[in-house]
Amino acid sequence: MAKSPRKPQPKRQAPTLENGKVAPSQAAGRPQARRSRVTPGSPLPPRRVANAERRAREHLTPDEVEKLLAAAGKAGRHGHRDRTLLLLAYRHGLRVSELVALRWDQVELKAGILHVARLKNGLPSSHPLRGPELRALRELQREYPGSPYLFVTERGGPMTTATVRKLMSRAGVLARLPFPIHPHMLRHATGYKLANDGHDTRAIQHYLGHRNITHTVRYTEMAPGRFKNFWKD
Repeated sequence: MAKSPRKPQPKRQAPTLENGKVAPSQAAGRPQARRSRVTPGSPLPPRRVANAERRAREHLTPDEVEKLLAAAGKAGRHGHRDRTLLLLAYRHGLRVSELVALRWDQVELKAGILHVARLKNGLPSSHPLRGPELRALRELQREYPGSPYLFVTERGGPMTTATVRKLMSRAGVLARLPFPIHPHMLRHATGYKLANDGHDTRAIQHYLGHRNITHTVRYTEMAPGRFKNFWKD
């Protein structure tokens, strides 16, 4: 028995959107068209821009860090708190989550020691605190007494990672840095600074809390000091 020819199916048109929704006249009885992030009126948020498209590198130079600290110290009512926060993040290679979790029982002001508790299965360590950090921490303790956390809000609670990202972004604009910045760039800045100063890779690994040394080698591989004596004019 011969098969009857199939009837051609009518082409379906994508429904029009009104305020991000299918128009009521087209919603009944029709499957909704798949919408992308670039569809006009789409409720989906735009895709995140890749870091490589926003900036040429993911770390700050020592000069840029100094500009950032100076700008943070002059911005808002909590300039000293914000500057101290960024100073510790840079000097000790802290992640933003490690930074906001710092407590006063991790700080020995008399001995000049900071006990760093690493996240992401990192290695804990004890870092020396230098004069600028000790003076800043003592002043911070006088300004915000009674809290177990180093960096607190006006209500006395610990700062959030979102607040740190916002204040650092604002400080970067005030410092007129050539690209948008985020807190993890300070951790990378620590690694590159120590590698450029010629410190041992194994020591940098333990200072940053890397359990695997391959995460530390990236800093020494990019250090320009390795090529210092390649040309002698």
